[in-house]
Amino acid sequence: MNLITVLGLVAGALTTIAFLPQMFKIWKTKSAKDVSFVMLITFMSGLLLWLVYGIALQALPIIISNAISFIFNLIILWLKIKYK
Repeated sequence: MNLITVLGLVAGALTTIAFLPQMFKIWKTKSAKDVSFVMLITFMSGLLLWLVYGIALQALPIIISNAISFIFNLIILWLKIKYK
């Protein structure tokens, strides 16, 4: 594994885990009123496009980080709808 791939994996890991505190806070407080629905949909659309782009390039860091981020944001979206 080369340095650029490692750099991409570390960057992807950091930006992906950034969603965990928000997800856990919503889960714990059972409130997502301050999370914008439009932001979630827009961001998830971007993640999906990044995922397709990563697949087209066969770039593992892009694929992994965006797939996991999409799942985390899907959970946040589900919690927002659930705790409306």
